[in-house]
Amino acid sequence: MRPVKLPGRPSGWVSGVIRRAVIIGNGFSGAESQCLGLVRALGLSSRFSLYRATRPSGGINKWLHWLPGSIHRRVDSLIRSIHDDYWRYGGNANDQMGMPSSTERTGILWENYNTFSDLELKRFDNLNGNVVGLADAKQIATLARDTFNKDGPLLVVASGRDTISVSSSIKRLAPDYVFVVQIQHPRSRLNRFDLVITPHHDYYPLTPHAQEQVPWFLRRWITPREPPDRRVVLTVGALPQADSAALRSAASVWHDELALLPKPLLVINIGGPTGNCEYGIDLAEQLKDKLQKVLWSCGSVRISFSRRTPEKVSNILVKEFSNNPKVYIWDGPNPHMGHLAWADAFVITADSVSMLSEACSTGIPVYVIGAERCTWKFADFQKRLHDRGVVRPFTGEEDISKVWSYPPLNDTAEAASQVINALAERGWTVQAVEDDVFFKL
Repeated sequence: MRPVKLPGRPSGWVSGVIRRAVIIGNGFSGAESQCLGLVRALGLSSRFSLYRATRPSGGINKWLHWLPGSIHRRVDSLIRSIHDDYWRYGGNANDQMGMPSSTERTGILWENYNTFSDLELKRFDNLNGNVVGLADAKQIATLARDTFNKDGPLLVVASGRDTISVSSSIKRLAPDYVFVVQIQHPRSRLNRFDLVITPHHDYYPLTPHAQEQVPWFLRRWITPREPPDRRVVLTVGALPQADSAALRSAASVWHDELALLPKPLLVINIGGPTGNCEYGIDLAEQLKDKLQKVLWSCGSVRISFSRRTPEKVSNILVKEFSNNPKVYIWDGPNPHMGHLAWADAFVITADSVSMLSEACSTGIPVYVIGAERCTWKFADFQKRLHDRGVVRPFTGEEDISKVWSYPPLNDTAEAASQVINALAERGWTVQAVEDDVFFKL
C-alpha cells in the first residue's frame, strides 16, 4: 500500500489543524476496522477515541433490529426495567445475584468489548486513544466546540447503519468544528456528511438491471436514492488496516507462530453465508475436495473460521483435515493480521468483502471460492475484483508454489488522500503522528 503524503501544518493557525479523531463504531469488526484503517492512514491512530452506537443483544432483541438504533435501545431499556422491577418486587432475587444491572448490561463495554480478540485488546492498551463508551452526539459535539480553540477541529469517522444518526447529528450540532466522514453508503441525504466513502458496488442498485431484482416497495429502503456527487469517494472494496507498517509489526508479533512453517503457506479464510451469497455444506464439500487436490503443492495450510461460519460447514473441514500434518485449523486469538503478513497465498469464501479487500491489498495471490453463488451487488463486487486481476477462482488445479502478481488494492491510502483534499478545500489540514503504535504490543 502506498504511503499517504500529508501536507505540512499551517504556520500560526492551530485552529485549522486536525490533531485528533473520534471513531463512531457499531460493534462489528468489519465496520470498525475500516474506520481504524482510515484514521491510521491519516496518521492519527494514537490520537483517537472510539465510541459505539450499538444495539442491545440477546433475548427478544434479535427481533428488533428493524427499529432505528436509538429507538431499539429505548425499547430494550424499558423491557429491562420492567424485568428488574419484577425480580425486585415479585421474583426470586437470589436467582439474580451476580448479574449486572440494566445499565451495565446495556452499557457499551459490557455488550461489545468481546468483539475484539485478546490480541486486539492488547493493542488498544498501548493506544493514547480510548474505547470511551456509548456514542452521544450532543456530548461529542459539545466536546468539539469547547476544545476547538485549544485542540483544533475534530475528525469524526463512522461506519455502519446504526452510526448514521449519531454522526449526522454531530455534523448538525457542530458544523463549524467537525469534519464528518461516513464509511458505507447511508442511502439518502448525503449532505448530512462532509464526505461519504463507499464501494462502487453500493451504487450497483441504481442500475436498471439491479432495480429489476428489488421489489418496488423495498427500493427506497434497500437502494441508494442519490447518485454519487463530489462529496462521495468510491472505492473497490472495504478500507483495510493492512498497510506496510501494520504488516511489518504483525510479522514481528506473529513471527514465532508462523515464520518457521514450511513454505508455501496457504491461508484459508472461511466466512459465512449471507442473503446474497448463500451456501452450506455443499460449498464445504467443494472446498474440501479442491484443497485435497492442491495439498501436494503446499508446505503448510492454515484454516480459520469466522463468527459467521455455520457449524455444519466447519465440522466437514475439521473432520477431513484435523489429522493431516500439513493442515492446522486455528483455535485461538484472531490470527488475521499474522496471516496477512506471512501467507504466500489465500483461499477466501466470496461472502466477505472485508476479508477479500484486506487480502487483495497485500499483492499476494488470492483465490476465491463461491463467487458464482453471489447475487446483486455482491456479484458486482466479485466481477470488479476479477476484472482488475486481483483474484482468481479456486479450481483445485492450482500449484500454490507458483506466484502471480497484480496491482494491490490501495483503497485506504487513496481514500485518505481524498479526505486531505476535502479538508484543504475547507482550509484545514491534518497533523500526522509519525510513530504509529496501533499494531505494537
